[in-house]
Amino acid sequence: MKRTVLALLLPICVLAYSDTASARQKQLSIRQVYGGERSLTRPVNYVTGWKDDTHYIEMDVAERKPYAVDVKTGERSPYTPPVSPAKTAVTAGLSNNDDKKNIAVSPDGKYAAFTRNNDLYAVELATGKEIRYTSDGTDVIYNGWSSWVYYEEILGRATNYKAFWWAPDSRHLAFMRFDDTKVPMFPIYGSTGQHGYTEKTRYPKAGDPNPEVRIGFVPTEGGKVTWADFNEKDDQYFGTPYWSHDGSNLMVQWMNRGQDNLKFYSVNPQNGTKTEIYDEKQKAWIDLDYDGRITYLQDKKHYILKSDRSGSAHFYLYTLEGKLVSTLTSGKWQVNNLVQVDEKNKVVYFTARKEASTRTDFYRVGYDGKNLKRLSFGDYSHQVQISPGSSYFVTTYSNVGTPTRLALLDTKGKLIRELADSKSADFNDYSFGKTEMITIPSEDGQYQLPAVITYPANFDETKRYPVVMSIYGGPNAGNVSNTWKGTGNQWWANEGIIQISVDHRASGQFGKEGVALMHRNLGKWEIIDYGTAARWLKAKPWVDNKKLLITGHSYGGYMTCLALTKGAADFDFGYAGAPVTSWELYDTNYAERFMDTPQENPEGYKAASVLSYVNNYKGLLRIMHGDMDDNVHMQNTIQLIDKLQDANKHFELMIYPGGRHGWGGSKGPHDLTERIRFYYQHLLNKPVPEDLLK
Repeated sequence: MKRTVLALLLPICVLAYSDTASARQKQLSIRQVYGGERSLTRPVNYVTGWKDDTHYIEMDVAERKPYAVDVKTGERSPYTPPVSPAKTAVTAGLSNNDDKKNIAVSPDGKYAAFTRNNDLYAVELATGKEIRYTSDGTDVIYNGWSSWVYYEEILGRATNYKAFWWAPDSRHLAFMRFDDTKVPMFPIYGSTGQHGYTEKTRYPKAGDPNPEVRIGFVPTEGGKVTWADFNEKDDQYFGTPYWSHDGSNLMVQWMNRGQDNLKFYSVNPQNGTKTEIYDEKQKAWIDLDYDGRITYLQDKKHYILKSDRSGSAHFYLYTLEGKLVSTLTSGKWQVNNLVQVDEKNKVVYFTARKEASTRTDFYRVGYDGKNLKRLSFGDYSHQVQISPGSSYFVTTYSNVGTPTRLALLDTKGKLIRELADSKSADFNDYSFGKTEMITIPSEDGQYQLPAVITYPANFDETKRYPVVMSIYGGPNAGNVSNTWKGTGNQWWANEGIIQISVDHRASGQFGKEGVALMHRNLGKWEIIDYGTAARWLKAKPWVDNKKLLITGHSYGGYMTCLALTKGAADFDFGYAGAPVTSWELYDTNYAERFMDTPQENPEGYKAASVLSYVNNYKGLLRIMHGDMDDNVHMQNTIQLIDKLQDANKHFELMIYPGGRHGWGGSKGPHDLTERIRFYYQHLLNKPVPEDLLK
């Protein structure tokens, strides 16, 4: 049952004004909010994993040492982690440097592979013998090293451009070979020194040629490369591949350029022949993700697939030959991650957003899709670590009103004991802005948009407060969750600013069915729903309806710029970081997934562009961009400010020299103090406290 906003606010008002004890409560200091001084919560020991089925590993934060803890008795004993393959490589005198990149030790610990100057190598650790697998690497040919668009959008930033994979039996290496010859070069100018310099990045913008990709196999001891049976001249993508448990084949994800047809192929590393084992088509698009779409089972007969083809993300059990055995989960709710499979008892453990789209819970289900059971508890979001024998799990849990806690349970859902509570002893001594989960009805009445709102400390509904709305806005990229938010928002709560995050109908809160509404029209539904939220806020008697600021970075920067142009009737201020301003300026894989190519969807690209709405601009927009951003090029901001200047519009611009897509480091303090100045000047209309600028 959803509570009304009045019901949410009344307890806060009563606490603030009718309880004499609360009137004596302290407010959080600048040091407690920004200076690293702990407040409201305290450090607690945390669990890093499991030693075995009956001992979890606890990191003692005071001693900075790990201990193995008996689940039955709670007794601790010192724990020494096993030597990792990475340490094996270091022991052998190998480390990542300008010469060797992405050193990866083979599963048997005998070899370490790496790339050098865009070629693939390995070293036999016992002898130091170097093996060279490829020799055609150039400034546009990369073996085992990702082309930029694969690093950013397909294989993932966590790979650090690594594009090779050891077979589990250590007999082969699989790798991708990229040819960027036809990919346009985008120059990024660095301004340091007398003459500056230029970085030349092969960056395919929407509609441009993509890199040509081949998948190769090499024997560990060296020899001829065997190429998988694909035509590199085809317009296609390859996702993260998956080795079978015995190394006998590689599961390759293939997708067409239009990204609406996904196929899996089983590829033989000995001869490169492929067998199609899965074929999925969707009307909108399919995400070629890298977060565990496929999980091989140890029985060497089955795999579990994660797919949103039904309109919601769910798990399916398949044979290796591609035959569907059972639908493990179903319904209008979303699975998150496959945590573990108990093959002996034919039980699958996973996390999902079933009870509420803003919460993550832990579940078990049988291979036949029956006996689904929730194992976590309460109105909390849970992060779990399950024991290797699937007997116990530790959950780290919280919600917007409850600081992080830890508990130990068995996999029948029985609580063994609470392990830790981060709530500080003086928690109740402070008056701080209360955070609540609420929903806002969409304009058409089709959706209840989830939101997290933090009210000012000592909230008084007879006063009128400015509002900061923080958003991201991308497809399936919601940022509203029922988790403890820490104290980072409490300075503004002290100063009397309402802070809110809202997710739109295509944020993922309503499954792929909702996300697919964004097909060929990025920006449409987001700005409609954010505008609805803005009007909902401004209709409240406790909101200053001339002081609503929207802010976000990257896609959130795009939405912020769109809000001050296309949605200018609803927003007063915008604080935008590294915005995309027109989708033909962004990369092929991301932009075309949702929009198709500019040649196929010219009207959609025009309607989604901030540049199309410059004449509507009003209010005040501050744009920030790093001048060496290799993701969202500063070209986006330059084209927008060019249009704004031609239309004689007033705006503000902050450039961070040397800044990439984020500009922390030495620029971080300036970024923070500039935001502080902006909020005080335009939302609070008062001087900035001197302590905040130090």
